[in-house]
Amino acid sequence: MKKIILVVVLAVFSLSELNAQIQYKVVTVVESIVPMGIGRSRIIEATADVNYEQFTTERTGGKDSKQGKIKRGEAKIDAFRETKLLNFYSGVGLNFQNIASNDALITSMLNGMSKDGWELFSVAAGVESKGSKDDKQGIFITRYLFKK
Repeated sequence: MKKIILVVVLAVFSLSELNAQIQYKVVTVVESIVPMGIGRSRIIEATADVNYEQFTTERTGGKDSKQGKIKRGEAKIDAFRETKLLNFYSGVGLNFQNIASNDALITSMLNGMSKDGWELFSVAAGVESKGSKDDKQGIFITRYLFKK
């Protein structure tokens, strides 16, 4: 009898795990590569839920789109967290102390997410810059994708 109860309990827990919904979260890190501290660097995390289907349309005939009826302002959320980071460049060039400070803040964020049960499963990064010798602007962006 005890074995039957144990098997039933294990079966119930197994089924509940199969029905568990996976949650995803994206945290974006934007680090400015604008000299003289003019740029803005942040860790950004949305705290509002949004249903993407409200902003999704279907094309018919390959050309007809209803996207013009959707206002960009309606897609903006007001609830998000932002953590201030330092810019990569100071007045005299690349600032390694700023980079190390950002690494410490990002590590703290990653450890906090892990502590809260989030698993980091993907990272995507990119740089936006003109790339010329006169380039005075640009960002380094990293997206951290979590699930639980």
